[in-house]
Amino acid sequence: MSLRPALLLIDMQMGLFHGPARPHDADGLLARCLALIAAARDAGAPIFAVRHTGPEGSPIAAGSPAWQLLSELGLDPARDMIFNKTRPSCFYGTQLASWLAERGCDSLVIAGMKTQYCVDTTCRVAAELGLKVRLAADAHSCMDTPALKAEAIIAHHNATLAGPFAQVLPTADIRF
Repeated sequence: MSLRPALLLIDMQMGLFHGPARPHDADGLLARCLALIAAARDAGAPIFAVRHTGPEGSPIAAGSPAWQLLSELGLDPARDMIFNKTRPSCFYGTQLASWLAERGCDSLVIAGMKTQYCVDTTCRVAAELGLKVRLAADAHSCMDTPALKAEAIIAHHNATLAGPFAQVLPTADIRF
């Protein structure tokens, strides 16, 4: 049985990407997300992009400059599915599962931010929902924390998610 994949870009937003603490390897992250977008477009795979939406008055409240997706991604609401979430799971309180089902997608390629929150949670939930998950090992990122450097967080999550929750592959090895 062949898989019908979709691309899910998580929280590639102005306030997270260009905020006071930049994600680890920000330029590389953006380049690899752009490569995934191009590959998905070439294959005719659906592209989903989600924004984390904070409460009224927060830096990432709906409509705020920090809430906006990166314009560099070249996303187009006329052809790409752009939606909002308020929790770490891209499925909680959204229609993502039904949108994937409507498009016949049983496989999800995941990239974006932040590794230890929304990327991790969404990989786990997608696997629980029966989707085949491919995590782009070099196309998700986060910032350093007081406990761990971002590079260690990313490596830990790639190792933890690989197998039971996702196939973890470099961007260059992902096909749609």
